[in-house]
Amino acid sequence: MKVTRRMLVAAAAAAAALVLTGCGAGGGTESGVPVTATGSLEHLAAEVKCTPDMQTDADELRQAICKNADGKFILLTFATDRGQREWINGAKDYGGHYLVGRKWVAVGEETSTVTALRDTLGGDIEEGTDHSAHEPSEGATHSGH
Repeated sequence: MKVTRRMLVAAAAAAAALVLTGCGAGGGTESGVPVTATGSLEHLAAEVKCTPDMQTDADELRQAICKNADGKFILLTFATDRGQREWINGAKDYGGHYLVGRKWVAVGEETSTVTALRDTLGGDIEEGTDHSAHEPSEGATHSGH
């Protein structure tokens, strides 16, 4: 494949955008946020001082319920980046707060839980979709008939 000037300019622009938005590899670009942790589910659980209650132990995904001083959360690890992103994209439809690292996710019901976990594990916080604004109000009727 021949590398053209246009391809080089596009690559440089993409790299500059990552630097300007703080989205570099390894995380930890924001003040006070540590470099994003890596490792097995057990290693991540030990980092945040919880004993994982394993729920799923499969080749592509491992999931455990954890509880520590910061609250209750679900900790997941994935075999692939693609599997992780597909899981997150589907899960976010159900709401929740997600702390996302490389091949791992911590899911909490409270923002404060994932924010506290981030102080130890690093990573990026993503929010699920809040469908409460789309639900009909009490007493609403269907006017389609």
